[in-house]
Amino acid sequence: MNTRQARIFAIASTGIAAVIFLIMTIDSHRQFPELTNAETITPEVTHGKDVWHKYNCINCHTLFGEGAYYAPDLTKITQHRGAAYLTAYMRDPSKFYDEQKHRRLMPKQDLSETEIADLITFLDWVSKVDNQGWPPRPILVTGSFVPGADTMTTQLAGGDGNNATMRPVDATDDPRAQGEKVFHTAIPTCTACHSTAPGADMAGPTLAGLRARAEETLASGSYTGEATDVESYIRESVVNPSAHLVPGEMYSAGGTSFMPTGYDQNLTAEQLDHLVAYLGSLK
Repeated sequence: MNTRQARIFAIASTGIAAVIFLIMTIDSHRQFPELTNAETITPEVTHGKDVWHKYNCINCHTLFGEGAYYAPDLTKITQHRGAAYLTAYMRDPSKFYDEQKHRRLMPKQDLSETEIADLITFLDWVSKVDNQGWPPRPILVTGSFVPGADTMTTQLAGGDGNNATMRPVDATDDPRAQGEKVFHTAIPTCTACHSTAPGADMAGPTLAGLRARAEETLASGSYTGEATDVESYIRESVVNPSAHLVPGEMYSAGGTSFMPTGYDQNLTAEQLDHLVAYLGSLK
């Protein structure tokens, strides 16, 4: 290739690349309204975005993987935490921390009730944006792996549960193993709030020893729900978490549990049965 041919090739390549880039840019802007659900952007969403910037949330948190990476990514936070939890948390984050155990503390921002409500509305809108899987490995609010937390599927496969990967589960597996798969894959994901390691309370209490605690609650005389045995108590706790609130626990406010609702719509009856079987095995 002589000098003239090299020049022509460079100009043509640049022109083709520029045209492709322009087409992709135009197509991206064409899809933005649908991908972002632009029609659902209300004044409350807009104000919530302003609250996000006013209090410099991005100085610690990230959205869509963009931000300071000091605190958790909040892209899907409303899919892991209900409005009741988020409202109580933003009123006074210190109630959710033990300063003797945690080093990174969320500061109390003294947001107004309107600011809190609209910020949650904005984050809920963010959670419903079609981000096409990006970031590929978002920072979770709480890790799915807690030291000492064995997995039943690993145990059934002959592993020790430490630093192991859960093996695939199919319809031929023990219902408890299938239930553990639901535990890790349900939306909202159970592992975003709960651990199965003894003493490892997170946004929700540890589920280690759940069966024994359920038996104690049912026999306590202070139980306010409608369950008659451990299995029905666990099922009730999943589908109607406010039926019975544990006194003195920082997992509810105003008579409403922070546990998200809707699992009876998001899961099939069989999946619920398997989840109850798994949780009921946590002695």
